[in-house]
Amino acid sequence: MFKIWVLNGPNLNLIGERGKIYGDDNYEQLTQTLAKIAESIAVQLTCLQSNSEGQLIDWIQAARHEADGIILNAGGYTHTSVALHDALDLLDKPKIEVHITNIYARESFRQKSLLSPVVNAVIAGFGQKGYILALEHMITTLKAQDK
Repeated sequence: MFKIWVLNGPNLNLIGERGKIYGDDNYEQLTQTLAKIAESIAVQLTCLQSNSEGQLIDWIQAARHEADGIILNAGGYTHTSVALHDALDLLDKPKIEVHITNIYARESFRQKSLLSPVVNAVIAGFGQKGYILALEHMITTLKAQDK
């Protein structure tokens, strides 16, 4: 059974309150949807959210020994955190960066990701469905590695 972690950064616990930008489902509904999909395909899924950059780094470091791959929406830290970049660079597991919105159609400061150079894939602009796409791609990737 594959172990996949979904890590969410600052303010993503409030996604349902910013419907115009992030959709109407709240964070709990999103994680429940992902959990149902994971259960249906026998994947152990762990969803974690923190507003703290240090906590996200701790989880990425822990994933080195406890997860088979991670899906990360680092929120605003995507554009500012060299420390997250470095933690991801040290993680020798599949990594997918997710953004609910198309960051390239937003403010100029959001159009640069410091994380993209050290992840395997980026999914942006598909709304909350991006997490489902990331989960599906992660499973495909892990199955291919398992052969």
